[in-house]
Amino acid sequence: MDTDKGITREELKNLKEVYASLGDSYKKILGETRKVVAGQDDVLEQILIAIYTDSHALLEGFPGLGKTLMVRTIADIMDMKFRRLQCTPDLMPSDVTGTHVIEETTDGKKCFRFEEGPVFTNILLADEINRATPKAQSALLEAMQERQVTAGNQTFPLDRPFFVLATQNPIEMEGTYPLPEAQIDRFLMKILVSYPTREEEGRIIDYYAGENTPKCSKVIAKSQVVNIQRLTRMMPISNDVKEYVLRIVGATRPEESKMAKEFLDYGASPRASLGLILAAKARALINGRNYVGKEDVERVARPVLRHRLILNFESERKGVKTDDVISRILKEA
Repeated sequence: MDTDKGITREELKNLKEVYASLGDSYKKILGETRKVVAGQDDVLEQILIAIYTDSHALLEGFPGLGKTLMVRTIADIMDMKFRRLQCTPDLMPSDVTGTHVIEETTDGKKCFRFEEGPVFTNILLADEINRATPKAQSALLEAMQERQVTAGNQTFPLDRPFFVLATQNPIEMEGTYPLPEAQIDRFLMKILVSYPTREEEGRIIDYYAGENTPKCSKVIAKSQVVNIQRLTRMMPISNDVKEYVLRIVGATRPEESKMAKEFLDYGASPRASLGLILAAKARALINGRNYVGKEDVERVARPVLRHRLILNFESERKGVKTDDVISRILKEA
């Protein structure tokens, strides 16, 4: 592990203890989640990668697939505060961040007090974010980027860790406000949730059609998550893997790649390169390794890149998907 020059001996000891227990922690998280959620192991891994990199994720899937349940379960397992924000067209920015209210003091005087909004939490589920107006979306995305809320002449820092999981429904497009490309690029990953297998659906019935509702237990403390985020950035990465990431991202840009020019109007920004590196580091850490391999990059490439590539008209006409383009890029990189 690379270490910061300013790290204290006590901090280094804590980080070593967290690192030594990471493999077991992931197994325990997976085990506790399986008590409540049937299947979706890949989705869980990708959500954890986003949390461990101190980033945010966009979750897309049909209604009823357990997206809210999974996020709430992760919050319980990590002993973090959880809030859910239902996005609607009448949602105001103050409904997200909070607002000043007038209250009367004990001596009869009136003063302003800031009433915190749902964004003041550790894990925020922004349900159907594309139903909120651009102004409300911007308020949420500003909090995601700056990790603070400004109200009037006051600035309020958000709790750490702070993770936003925004969901989108892919089948309902009426009355929605799709996120602009510049804003959707702020999410580290776009995670796709698919239908469960028949066996997994049978387990769902067993879990929730009976008398007793399944419950999970806390596995790791909130303070450990902050240390894991620090460890993720300290994970070493070789020049070969770094060059591999640069080749992949470069191959998405029509100015640099013939294949990209054939399928895409716009490619990925340098934020994608950073995202691939950080996500690959987190995946290696989750799997108990102290190095990043090309297989880590390949496993995170689709969720990191799929929302950053803009297909051209010809690709959309032929039914080409961004994941198809990413698959071809990975084969040739």
